[in-house]
Amino acid sequence: MSVASRFTTFLNNIKPTSVQLEDARVKYDGVCKKLHDYYYSSEYTGSTKLLIGSYGKHTNIRPPRDVDVLFVMPYEEFERYDSYEGNGQSQLLQDIKEILQEKYSTTDGIRGDGQVIVIPFESGHRVELLPAWLLKNGKYYIPNTHRGGSWKVVDPKAEIKQIQDSDKRSNGNTRNLVRMLKVWQKFCNVPIKSLVIELRAVNFLKKYKHFDKSTVYYDWMIRDFLKELLRYVGGSCKMPGINEKIYYGNQWKSKAKIAYIRARKACEYEKDGDEYNATIEWKKIFGDDFQF
Repeated sequence: MSVASRFTTFLNNIKPTSVQLEDARVKYDGVCKKLHDYYYSSEYTGSTKLLIGSYGKHTNIRPPRDVDVLFVMPYEEFERYDSYEGNGQSQLLQDIKEILQEKYSTTDGIRGDGQVIVIPFESGHRVELLPAWLLKNGKYYIPNTHRGGSWKVVDPKAEIKQIQDSDKRSNGNTRNLVRMLKVWQKFCNVPIKSLVIELRAVNFLKKYKHFDKSTVYYDWMIRDFLKELLRYVGGSCKMPGINEKIYYGNQWKSKAKIAYIRARKACEYEKDGDEYNATIEWKKIFGDDFQF
């Protein structure tokens, strides 16, 4: 089987199934409808929710992981929680937790976690609900319960657009590259943030000479991305749409270096026509979803 065929099969193996996507939709719509019915008198149409994270960017993989969804709160609720003398942000999450427990009374483990309410489901999906207020400039205020509580400005629509624009320019390679790297992240237990993977993938493909080529170049793409990723250990990058940086950290350096060595070896086997040993090396990076 050729390089292109094996990587195409790999991508098909890691993309969520239609059943998994429908399960995610039922879960996040159920959560958001409960909140909408509590805070608004209008019928729920989905207009008060925004899918963010991997589901909003269409970089999600299987098995099911977190489903990040933003829920737009009424403005008067911001005034109420902002007027708290103590940690109004923490109280906000506690109140939303209690509202959701009315619907999901048998669901164990609903909890507040920094900025979100986490609602785990037995199917494997875990909805992470982010309460937010839409600002006039299209960005959002979200709560941060740490250090006594504060409000934070985020721009998830800018993050989504960055992935969309890059994916269109690269003939679909941006999302495919991110998906493959998320498999590496999970399979090799790499302590690197998914957002770091996304930002570095976008920046990498801006100047990569094979940025819009087909899957026949994916062995080189993985190898060359990992090589470049190592240049950014301990660095940072500006977040899309806001004046804030995300720091890459360095805990993942050794695992990225090992993955790069394996990818380089796999590419050498591919060049020699040794598909068997090349696939063995790819499996060390991606696991059994990468097949002979």
